[in-house]
Amino acid sequence: MRTVLVVLLVFASLTVPRATAAVCALSCDQLDPSRAAQETFPLPDKDINGRVLRLHVSDSDGMAWASIDNGRTGDAVWLDRSWDGGGTWDGLLGKASIPDTWTGTRTLMYNLTDPVGHRRGLLRACGDAQAVACTAWIYPTVCDAACDGSAPGTGDNQPVGPATIFGRSVRLHFDDRGMSWASIDSGGTGDEIWLDRSWDEGATWPDGSSLGRTSVPLGATATQTATFAARDPRGRMNGGAVRACGREAAHQEGACTAWARPAQSRVAAGVDALLWSHDVYRAWWPSSWWNSAVAVTALADSGVSGLDPVLARIFDVNRAAFPAGARSSDPIDGDFISRAVDDTAWWGLAWLAAYDRTHDARYLAEATKIADYVHGFWDTGTCGGGVWWDRERTYKNAVTSGLYLRLAASLHRRLDGDTEWLARAREAGDWYLRSGLINSTGLVNDGLTSGCANNGQTVWTYNQGLAIGGFTELWRATGDQSYLDASRRLADAAMTGLTSGGVLVESCDTGSCDDNQKQFKGIFLRYFGDFAAAAGPSVYQDFVRQQADSVWSRDRDSLNRFGERWDGGASNVVDWRTQASGLEALIAAAGG
Repeated sequence: MRTVLVVLLVFASLTVPRATAAVCALSCDQLDPSRAAQETFPLPDKDINGRVLRLHVSDSDGMAWASIDNGRTGDAVWLDRSWDGGGTWDGLLGKASIPDTWTGTRTLMYNLTDPVGHRRGLLRACGDAQAVACTAWIYPTVCDAACDGSAPGTGDNQPVGPATIFGRSVRLHFDDRGMSWASIDSGGTGDEIWLDRSWDEGATWPDGSSLGRTSVPLGATATQTATFAARDPRGRMNGGAVRACGREAAHQEGACTAWARPAQSRVAAGVDALLWSHDVYRAWWPSSWWNSAVAVTALADSGVSGLDPVLARIFDVNRAAFPAGARSSDPIDGDFISRAVDDTAWWGLAWLAAYDRTHDARYLAEATKIADYVHGFWDTGTCGGGVWWDRERTYKNAVTSGLYLRLAASLHRRLDGDTEWLARAREAGDWYLRSGLINSTGLVNDGLTSGCANNGQTVWTYNQGLAIGGFTELWRATGDQSYLDASRRLADAAMTGLTSGGVLVESCDTGSCDDNQKQFKGIFLRYFGDFAAAAGPSVYQDFVRQQADSVWSRDRDSLNRFGERWDGGASNVVDWRTQASGLEALIAAAGG
């Protein structure tokens, strides 16, 4: 019995590597290196008793693998990955041993970071060849507009109030590049200041505690840290947050400011926070199919650099077919097509925006294919025209017909030598004007009754916006002033009938908007802004700027998150849909 107890105690004392859940970014852990998009060697090789330990990296994939060469049978190689800056790590990832008759082997590929789980990782290669050794970690320094440890640039924005501790003021600063630093003033010798950096909106900060920690020098009363980045483009990490913390020399306790996100511009701030919610692996914003199309359009229209690979991955991944429940409650047939005709059309507009940004012909081809599908539901046999809302042909409504009008006119302007889409756009626009969808006050109701009359249902801002955008694009396509005049009448009606205190409101803002309705105002501003840029009179551009200013000053928190209610206030819902909506207001103002 004593022998058994000794054996149990020996086994209990061994360090057992903890189980590691697979991380997925562009691909999941354990991808074969033969599929790597590139191969680089960011670190010198490590010698282990004459063996060559090497770390291989593909930044294009965001993955790395390790190899050992000039070895002997039984030599081993693996990766370690740390989520706290190298303090602890998941070890023995992909461990492989050299087989008989071989002189080397390699691991599979593992992700450097976990953007879906909001964890920034470090990797190193390790080997065992009669001794264990490892390379250095990559990449401990975060680089965005500048790298961690750089000096402040121009500008000094203090996004949150200072923290105070024993009469000292601890301040958080952002420069115009989106780099951050901390300062302490009214202090004394030995007082300390530092930054914390979090990738999950301040819930944890294992990878970024005590960044740039420095002390007030002898005889001084203030000091500051170097600057640190809150985005990691190489690791596809967006939405990082920072806070400033400080300590008075004679006491152990510290004080910190609130968390905040830096940004280079209003639009860049909105994009950064929106991408924080983006599922890089599945390439969408979870649980909302058509809403993701609207978010894609906002990214494409934003003008922010570095987003082309994001758009390309969304296209490549989501072009496939999906069963019901995977992307939508409906099955997706492939090419972004489903029984919901309006859902399908939103994706057509998204890929037109991607084409305008990138001039990649595949996006235009996809938008054309989607528009052909939508055109199949244009039906003059009921109500003289209009597009059915769904495959079952149950309802003719404003949203689907407005989407079709904008799609058709936009395609004509992008397809060389087109006449077919021009005729379709003109037919759709003329039908819309006489359909009865626009009521006597110049506002667009939700749809038509079975008897083809205005059904008097809710005036949603996005229906108004789609009509404005459709007629504006049709005016560009035809040069017919009557269509721009129609946009103007709709815009004027919206400015008086859909606002409160000069700020756009949705009818549900006073209660609770559902996940669809949260994005309606942003769609309106997208197309109102397009009209304002075309129409000329400054009153329209002033209105666009008023909306953007209200979003930025009244509907934004220190993490640059935008809420449902653009005039702010209590009980303001915030999620990625409201973020995309507010972002479109900022884009419209920046474009004007």
